[in-house]
Amino acid sequence: MKAFKCILMVLILLANLVFAEPSLADAPKFTKSPEYKALTKEINQLRSVKNTQTQLEDLTPEQIETRLNELEFQKYTIESGINWGQCRNETGKTLAVYGPLPKNVDDDDFPYDAGLYFLGNGQTTQSNWDCQGVYIPNDVTAIALTPDGQNQELTGGAVIKVPKGTNLVLTTNQGTGAVEFNVPVTPLGKGEKINWYVPKVSQAFIDTRATSAPTN
Repeated sequence: MKAFKCILMVLILLANLVFAEPSLADAPKFTKSPEYKALTKEINQLRSVKNTQTQLEDLTPEQIETRLNELEFQKYTIESGINWGQCRNETGKTLAVYGPLPKNVDDDDFPYDAGLYFLGNGQTTQSNWDCQGVYIPNDVTAIALTPDGQNQELTGGAVIKVPKGTNLVLTTNQGTGAVEFNVPVTPLGKGEKINWYVPKVSQAFIDTRATSAPTN
């Protein structure tokens, strides 16, 4: 009888180990990504401002609320497993975009964390392929909304980050010739620790490249 009880206890313990959720399990990988950490930090800062009813110099309470809603949606998108952005090119020109390294590239030998690809006019990057950023050539001007709703002019040589879960569409303003974005975007800051190759070339040079980005 005692032997039976011992065997039963062992089986119960084994079942708990197999089926119970481990209490000391590692946090999900997405929580360690720089983008997720930056989102969480900005959300916490804006919540603090909102809760203490302090005034930011550049943001009204309405803008703070709008920005918080956008950031929390982006955070939810990452948490729900949508870890890729999509880019559509309607500029009339070839577009340079950043994405995952090609499978035939050795991560140990290649000095950058993302590949540079070329997206033809009228093309959309493939679903589940992460379009991580867009390169603005040296002689191109881009006009975009900042996250707080202000117009910003982006000079050539800038890199625009594509938030996860975003369908980014780029067009050309027929009156000014400037590239425009359908959603607020953030240029890559000089102090940000991101290892991407940023060329210094013209739009004419980009137009000579063969399209290489995976497309739908």
